[in-house]
Amino acid sequence: MGILDIFGKGKGEAKPLEIPAGTFTVDKHGHLLSSTLPTSFPEECIAQISQPVLAAFARAHASHQPLSELVINYSALRITAKEMRGGAMVFLAPHGPERQE
Repeated sequence: MGILDIFGKGKGEAKPLEIPAGTFTVDKHGHLLSSTLPTSFPEECIAQISQPVLAAFARAHASHQPLSELVINYSALRITAKEMRGGAMVFLAPHGPERQE
């Protein structure tokens, strides 16, 4: 079937990643310091979240703008990041119709 096989039910079919609720802390270099997220949550996802957050805090600091908290709302996830001496504490709070039971 060629290219259509990637949409079929193959052996390696991956389930969509469920967004967990939890918190993690990174230093100013993006190194993970602590986490309450499940170990199944990939560190690549933590890096994808923390890098733009740290960049926003660094740009705000460089332009002398007071930014201590950043809130990002997606349809299924709320990310709240608090600045911590160059690093950040990030809270992941998934929400949506399936989570409001």
